[in-house]
Amino acid sequence: MPVQVTYPGVYIEEIPSGVRTIAGVATSVAAFIDYFKRGPTDKAVQIFNFGDFEREFGGLDARSEASYAIQQFFLNGGTEAWVVRVAASDAAVANAQIDNILPAAAAALTIAAISKGTWGNTLRARVDYGDNDHPISVAGEFNLLITEYATLGGRTSITRQELFRNLSMDSTKTSFVEKVVNDKFAGSKMVVVTVSGTDAPLVNGTLSGAHSANPVIPASPAVTVTITDGTKTYPTVPMAVALSIAAGAQPLTAVAPALEKAIRATDPANPAFSGAMVSIVGNRLLVLAGAGYPKFRLVFTTNATSDVLKFTNDSTATANIQEYLLGGGAIANSAQLGGVSGADGSLPSSTDLIGDLSSKTGIYALEDVDLFNILCIPRTGFVKSSPSAGELTPAQAQSVISVAEAYSEKRRAFFIMETPLDVNEVQEIKDWLSSNGTLRHRNAALYYPRILVPDPLNEYRLRSFGASGTIAGLYARTDSNRGVWKAPAGTEAALRNVSVLEDALTDQENGALNPLAINSLRTFPVYGNVCWGARTLDGSDQNASEWKYISVRRTALYIEESLFRGTQWVVFEPNDEPLWAQIRLNLGAFMHSLFRQGAFQGKTPREAYFVKCDKETTTQEDINKGIVNIVVGFAPLKPAEFVIIKLQQIAGQIQT
Repeated sequence: MPVQVTYPGVYIEEIPSGVRTIAGVATSVAAFIDYFKRGPTDKAVQIFNFGDFEREFGGLDARSEASYAIQQFFLNGGTEAWVVRVAASDAAVANAQIDNILPAAAAALTIAAISKGTWGNTLRARVDYGDNDHPISVAGEFNLLITEYATLGGRTSITRQELFRNLSMDSTKTSFVEKVVNDKFAGSKMVVVTVSGTDAPLVNGTLSGAHSANPVIPASPAVTVTITDGTKTYPTVPMAVALSIAAGAQPLTAVAPALEKAIRATDPANPAFSGAMVSIVGNRLLVLAGAGYPKFRLVFTTNATSDVLKFTNDSTATANIQEYLLGGGAIANSAQLGGVSGADGSLPSSTDLIGDLSSKTGIYALEDVDLFNILCIPRTGFVKSSPSAGELTPAQAQSVISVAEAYSEKRRAFFIMETPLDVNEVQEIKDWLSSNGTLRHRNAALYYPRILVPDPLNEYRLRSFGASGTIAGLYARTDSNRGVWKAPAGTEAALRNVSVLEDALTDQENGALNPLAINSLRTFPVYGNVCWGARTLDGSDQNASEWKYISVRRTALYIEESLFRGTQWVVFEPNDEPLWAQIRLNLGAFMHSLFRQGAFQGKTPREAYFVKCDKETTTQEDINKGIVNIVVGFAPLKPAEFVIIKLQQIAGQIQT
């Protein structure tokens, strides 16, 4: 609006320039869909390196083709990916149900792994009340320690821990255990909890019976400690150790350290007992075994029935476990009731991989992802005509690929197809593609042969994989170094961490595959293993498609997505020449920036691209319908696929 002039003087008015910068979108964000041993199911998770993948999905797994593909993606230059874990219906979540009293009767708190899989069986939970004056079972506060263990080389170690302090069973409080632990952002990354009682779950460790403030100690007291998990007992020969404390009435504060010292001396040859701890909880003694025995129960035997040693005399003070075990069943003489064992289940079927659009499962979990450019489903290469467990039939793989291609087209992404597992000869890949001609698509590419990669899970022996993850990383590296308009092939397109190719192609064999739009992976002296093809699956000579080359198609997808996002401001603007001029200005500036980067053919902008938006593209009838038509054209760079050098002898001498 013009400035309202009311007094003599100078007025300042800012006039909009009409310039709206269009930013180019990312070009090499990959998406992987497959089975993984852990992580949320049917939910896309963003990762930026393989360490993120290990933390979220458990790292490499021998049953997961995509886990190796993701490793290859980052090794070959990838920097960002979305991962979707799919699981079969028989996968299960590990949990534990915990009571607040002994003997246990009903669950007060259920702790479950945050996702399906046997990984949840490695989780343990420890409850403590945090101070010596806290009663055993009240509607008060407690601490919850969640620990994940791993066994490597026969030794059990802690991989990660989470501690939540001052939790409450009262749903009206801000410290309510469900609110804190299950919080989407600041809560646990390992478990979820469900409250079904009002009192805090029973503290872990072996609890004594209730004592008086100053229990009476008999003369020469002794204690024998045995640690058992129901099948093993330590020490194998129980040893009675004197309790070094004066006879007569003694406060619990004196009894606790004396008992702790006695337990630690029970088996001097076993250092695990050196970490045992005795503390006071209310009017009871609490004993925790050493770190070497986190899941075992302690059983005490005494030489007297004195007040201080009520570990065996009180039926309600039977031995409790040192940590609650997720994935285990009920444990006798403890507060742990029945639980469900975590299970990985069967490998996902074609139905699991495809999923459902309405519920956003399988491929459609990517509906919640704002942008991805490359789609990989490595399990579609795990195909045999007579499949065993986890392998797909050719018909099942075809159905997954068909859906993946259609979804890639919808999302302006590019699908990298896998060579099937038992296809390792030139004629076999030609026959396979001939029988799957319906899979040809302008937004897809096929690479042959499969690659052999060292497998860290099998002493680095070579294992066969499809090339999708490696090629996706190559796309990312090429985009970063040269631009999306550069074909991801050639002597600089090295395949990192690829030891051998399943089939060593000759020039003649390469020449038989290239016209069919089967991109070859080759081995050359000096250069090593490289990508030596750059055609889409619609790029066979017979198809004569305008989208023959991968770089051309991906450049077009890049421009489409960038302009789609960069022209949202146009909606509801007055549809006339001022708007059209702004459109030409802004889209022209974006296209010119690409021209200056060498993305198009031509010596001048006029030869390289055009942006047209005027009364010729948008008629009065279009205006009446609320339509503005924008036409953008560009002259794509096409790879020098065939280099022909002509030599000629010169007759006679050169005249100078």
